[in-house]
Amino acid sequence: MTINIINRSHHPLPQYETALSAGMDLRAYLPDNPVTLQPLERTLVKTGLFMELPAGYEAQIRPRSGLALKKGVTVLNSPGTIDADYRGELCVLLINLSKEPFVISDGDRIAQMVIAKHERAECRLVETLSDTQRGEGGFGHTGV
Repeated sequence: MTINIINRSHHPLPQYETALSAGMDLRAYLPDNPVTLQPLERTLVKTGLFMELPAGYEAQIRPRSGLALKKGVTVLNSPGTIDADYRGELCVLLINLSKEPFVISDGDRIAQMVIAKHERAECRLVETLSDTQRGEGGFGHTGV
């Protein structure tokens, strides 16, 4: 699959870092100044990228595991969804969950993007649902 991308940043296009990677790294586009993200602060970080996805696909914006583990910085609405009909700039909503300020500099790899096929469903109103072994059990119903 090929995805049309406009790149208004001076960074390379998103790419897979290894042969079997599911996600492509997204880089911060902050040409003027770095951004300091204080503890528990959130900010929208621009990438300089604009994209055209085919119908039936979405781009999922996910955290980078190393950034989350080592710095406590993650994608707030994870996974964020970029719909096929969106034509605006790709931006990443980051939050600093650590106790230390975190500096985001131009070109930093801040998130990853996974392209995923999806289905559209039609909702139908019913009065009852079929029975299952699980039933209404959720949120830890099988134990720790």
